[in-house]
Amino acid sequence: MFWRNTREAIGRFHPVHQQLTTERTVSLSSRAGEWASVLASLSQHEATVKRRKWRLPARATTVMVPLIHVLSEDAGPEGAVAIAADFRGPDTPGKTGPRREVPAGGRVRKITEWFVLDPWLQARAELKDGSVLEIKVTDRIRHRKLHVVNARNKHKWKTKKKAVQRIDVKRTLPRGAGVRRPDAAPPGWIGVRRKDGKRTVLSAIAKLGRVPGEQEQFPVILTVVTELFRWTAPASPRRSA
Repeated sequence: MFWRNTREAIGRFHPVHQQLTTERTVSLSSRAGEWASVLASLSQHEATVKRRKWRLPARATTVMVPLIHVLSEDAGPEGAVAIAADFRGPDTPGKTGPRREVPAGGRVRKITEWFVLDPWLQARAELKDGSVLEIKVTDRIRHRKLHVVNARNKHKWKTKKKAVQRIDVKRTLPRGAGVRRPDAAPPGWIGVRRKDGKRTVLSAIAKLGRVPGEQEQFPVILTVVTELFRWTAPASPRRSA
């Protein structure tokens, strides 16, 4: 009975909300009005769905939702905002790369290494100032399995993993937009590139030595995005972190 009520409630959600609930993925490119409908539907989730199995992914509420709010505001009613998110996690088939052996020595007889790439968030927005903003966030997890022989000649197998994150942001400026190097250099963990052409492209790449926590993640992404707005002329709209 309770499952029937939950299923009926999910069936009344916006289609994008339903996809997020059942498949843990989102894919939509639309203007502000449609995103407003998605956000309104998502706001009803916690009060409507009680089963743990159908809770929204943490990153959906702490990262994706506030990002949609920010991009929709900066895009205005006529600017398109696209979001592609995958909250299924790094253990999803297809995200794991091939295994390889790396040099070992001493009591470590064998090391097997493999990487998992989880590009869990991509966004694109056509902003009111005429520029186009693109964001991509990827978690990279290195796994190692070690074959160790201790002093007593006992064989043991250990596993280790280390997760890092890369944030790529690109802003394609409108033709003729002014660009200036800011007085203060970007943080050491953010690299900025400029490519001139018919439309100047500014790119920011952030390589983090760890994956930020749920409450840290959105401010970190916004910090990287903000860096590209420091390079435009004072007349261009700017963001605050």
